[in-house]
Amino acid sequence: MSGSKSSAPGVGRPETPAARDEPLGLTVHSLPPADADALRRRTLGGRLRMLLVLLACAAPVVASYFTYYVIRPEGRTNYGTLIQPMRPVPVALPLRTLDGAAIEPASLRGQWLLVAVGSGACDAACEQRLYLQRQLREMLGRESDRVDKVWLVTDDASPRPELQAALASGAPVRVLRVPAAELARWLEPAPGQAPQDHLYIVDPMGMWMMRMPPAPEPARVKRDLERLLRASASWDQAGR
Repeated sequence: MSGSKSSAPGVGRPETPAARDEPLGLTVHSLPPADADALRRRTLGGRLRMLLVLLACAAPVVASYFTYYVIRPEGRTNYGTLIQPMRPVPVALPLRTLDGAAIEPASLRGQWLLVAVGSGACDAACEQRLYLQRQLREMLGRESDRVDKVWLVTDDASPRPELQAALASGAPVRVLRVPAAELARWLEPAPGQAPQDHLYIVDPMGMWMMRMPPAPEPARVKRDLERLLRASASWDQAGR
């Protein structure tokens, strides 16, 4: 054996100019593809969070109606007739002021409404209903600001000037014209009764939800109104 030691190639040997000029070899590996399943999971999670937010906003409304319609104390009865299912104000209901200006049905939303219906000629029975409408609102005391009065006139007759002046005093009555046939798509009297025989209650979402009997007892109507206002106190405030 010779006395020389073996060594790794290039070790202990001078680097040649050619070796210095050789390019450094690099291998580029592609990045892993995006995880499609993770992306789908993130999208689904975002949608679920949005749904939970919407449910949280609607929960007080649902809870108040559940309490009023379902969880009723023993012996408690409603004086007015509950409308089931409730009827939303039609989006195309042709409402106009007495001057003929068109009014959007959506403008009725935002407040509890105590609605009277009848001819613009307004006989004695009509005047009595409008007076009762006014008194009922005043009887609610500090909660009265959560209720608006509406008179839907179903013909072309014009109310007497003195009646219009009376309706405009204090908390004014909103007087709107609507054809009787169109109104029948929303408000409906009890069997055997005429539309003008009742007072109708509409909630702040524009849903007709209760009808009072003809010639109603004011104290009993007031109790129903107070229950509705109390049940909706968590989500309804005065003003539109």
